[in-house]
Amino acid sequence: MKKTLSLLILSSLFSCNNNDDKADGYGNFEAPEITISAEANGKLTSFPIEEGAILEPNTQVGLVDTIQLYLNKQQLIASRNTIFSKSKNVLSQDQVLQEQLKTTLIEKKRIENMFAENAATKRQVDEVTGKVNVLKEQIKSVGTQNAPITNEAKSIDVQIEKIEDQISKSKIINPIKGTVLAKYAEPNEITAFGKPLYKIADISEMTLRVYVSETQLPKIKIGQNVTVKIDSGTKMTNYTGTISWISSSAEFTPKIIQTKEERVNLVYAVKVKVKNDGSLKIGMPAEMWINK
Repeated sequence: MKKTLSLLILSSLFSCNNNDDKADGYGNFEAPEITISAEANGKLTSFPIEEGAILEPNTQVGLVDTIQLYLNKQQLIASRNTIFSKSKNVLSQDQVLQEQLKTTLIEKKRIENMFAENAATKRQVDEVTGKVNVLKEQIKSVGTQNAPITNEAKSIDVQIEKIEDQISKSKIINPIKGTVLAKYAEPNEITAFGKPLYKIADISEMTLRVYVSETQLPKIKIGQNVTVKIDSGTKMTNYTGTISWISSSAEFTPKIIQTKEERVNLVYAVKVKVKNDGSLKIGMPAEMWINK
């Protein structure tokens, strides 16, 4: 009887240790997390987002005070208008000289024709030629006067563009669709360039990073569907996952994954994409089962 009881106990132990009752991989869920930082210095005049909120991409979620930048821009615009008025005066002089040169060239042509017919003197030809040369030099001088004015206007335009870029960066634009995981600032706080404002991640699809042994590698491939299980009270909840990446090199089993005896084993990291129904969280442990 004792012998029969011992055989039953041993049989029970072997059945409990059967590899078919173990998952093919263990790991934790993760998602790419992005920390959004300020790109301007000043007071947060608006920052209404809250943790857990779902944000759309390319939407404004806050604003850093831009009053000083706006006033500097208006000052530069006024300076540019003053410079343009100077340039207009110079250009008007150029137009007057151009008209005078046009008239003088007509006169020069007429006198040269008269001189060819002995109806004008050489002195008259020289005088009109001199007038033409003087006018050309005056036009050249006016053009030289306008060059530094034009360069000054271009310099102010660059400064205005710089301020417009600073104003644009004062707007806090959310880059991706995702859920706000953490908020590091509040409205009316003073922020600075590079200071973190909030952390966001797209958790609509989670990545389960698991580790499998070398003997399991031939059973999996990229694009293959697997079953992912998480704890849900007294039972397990199943999800369908798709293998998206398999490591090409082995590594030691992470301490958080396996028992002390199994940590010395070399394993391969595998990423499994899983659609999130709202129950999956970053860092949550899960199991991967290869579909038979």
